[in-house]
Amino acid sequence: MYRIVKAEKLAENIYLMDVEAKRVAKSCEPGQFVIVRMDEAGERIPLTICDYDREKGTVTIVFQVVGAATELMRHLKTGDAFQDFVGPLGCPSELVHEDKESLKKKRILFVAGGLGTAPVYPQVKWLHEQGVAADVIVGAKTKDLLIMEKEMEAVASNLYVTTDDGSYGRSGMVTKVIEDLIEREGKQYDLCVAIGPMIMMKFVCLTTKKYDLPTIVSMNPIMVDGTGMCGACRLTVDGEVKFACVDGPEFDGHKVDFDQAMKRQQMYKTKEGRDFLKAKEGDTHHGGCGNCAS
Repeated sequence: MYRIVKAEKLAENIYLMDVEAKRVAKSCEPGQFVIVRMDEAGERIPLTICDYDREKGTVTIVFQVVGAATELMRHLKTGDAFQDFVGPLGCPSELVHEDKESLKKKRILFVAGGLGTAPVYPQVKWLHEQGVAADVIVGAKTKDLLIMEKEMEAVASNLYVTTDDGSYGRSGMVTKVIEDLIEREGKQYDLCVAIGPMIMMKFVCLTTKKYDLPTIVSMNPIMVDGTGMCGACRLTVDGEVKFACVDGPEFDGHKVDFDQAMKRQQMYKTKEGRDFLKAKEGDTHHGGCGNCAS
């Protein structure tokens, strides 16, 4: 069992938990994820690692209530425990493997949308610990849905907060802030990392492509099973079939077919849609076992 040592509500339907998981905390890196399950009959829920403390042996997860499983999960409190807490899964951020001195010369921009702030934070924190500066744009629909502002402010070189309704910080979408920083404020960047809703990442990539700014995106929003067996996170990257949970979750955003990925995500919500995709895609439907019959 994996005990919850901290549980708090960050915003409407958004919750944070620190969980005792010493093996995961010991080996996880920014960009990876875990699969949690409340009990033997519970649903497997893939969640990006928001933070970790190797000394305490804890891993921080942030989740949004979007269905029956997460609705039950939000009622867990300090002292309760998960049946399963599996990880780290997926590939770490490419930044982790880069030469530190080369990284320090890079001008990096992170763009976080909504719940995407949670997986952006550990990457920016890790860079900060290595002495690498990074600018961060955090976008939310309203001020009330903004999360982890103080934590991000502590590790970002410059933090730019924007809300869709203008209720806090700058006004408008994150793409407008990107354009303002580059065109009006003279900022120059070598790399952009965008994490958030699919539609947000798509338009961030369309924006950065105008400036020839390489952009990495995290396709964790389309993961369901987390092992490649369900076929939910199948996507096309530069004409090749990939699976977010085993090949990613990070990919070159300018090579991702977002329209196809978003269409599959909608179809996967119904049994009819899942059956159709499984029949249409055949042997390429799965990314883990490749022939799972479930």
